[in-house]
Amino acid sequence: MTEQGAEFRVNGARLIGDMSGAVYWPATDALIVADLHLEKASAYATRGVALPPYDTTETLNRLEACLERFAPRLLVSLGDSFHDTGWQERMAAGDAARLVSLSRQIETVWVLGNHDPAPPSGLAGKACESLDMSADGSLHFRHEPIARDSAAFTRGEVAGHLHPCARVRQRGRVLRRRCFVEDTTRLILPAFGALTGSLNVLDSAFDAVFEAGHFNAWTIGKNTIAGLSANQLSPDRG
Repeated sequence: MTEQGAEFRVNGARLIGDMSGAVYWPATDALIVADLHLEKASAYATRGVALPPYDTTETLNRLEACLERFAPRLLVSLGDSFHDTGWQERMAAGDAARLVSLSRQIETVWVLGNHDPAPPSGLAGKACESLDMSADGSLHFRHEPIARDSAAFTRGEVAGHLHPCARVRQRGRVLRRRCFVEDTTRLILPAFGALTGSLNVLDSAFDAVFEAGHFNAWTIGKNTIAGLSANQLSPDRG
């Protein structure tokens, strides 16, 4: 454990999992986030579903606080940074100005996701399908994880998309918390956005990503991040 969160290694790279759901890679001075889903509430509103319209503001608050805390040279956003391609038409002027300023103040890489398959117009930075970086270890950044038995899988994969969480029984209570999940060869980040759901790491959607029972979940609590083995977790049923 560190003051910022929990330390773990993926393909040799030393990473720090932050309470916000971001990951900091000291060797490259890079901050990595996943699944901001900016303007999700306004997207739902266009379909007649009323949600509090403050998710973008809160997510940007979290992101700015994280950038201030780590002061990285590079920000990597692992796809689904925006909930849909019409986000610019709905984003409040103040939030849009903050986002433009942020992208100009720090080198930014926008990894494309299934919700945002095109580069974000009007924002500084590089857009790409995936990104490779090497320092104390080699990492491969993408939005959606590749099946572990696929020939396309690359060790050191860091992805988002699945919004992992862990369910734990503790002192007669059942806790459900966002988490980082890794098996030393790959890492899936929790969703960073203020209005994002989560999926239990024991759900079948993770079967193609991690071998059953052979991964660690780093759960984000109120004050600490706790590392748990797969056999300490509970499914959503029962």
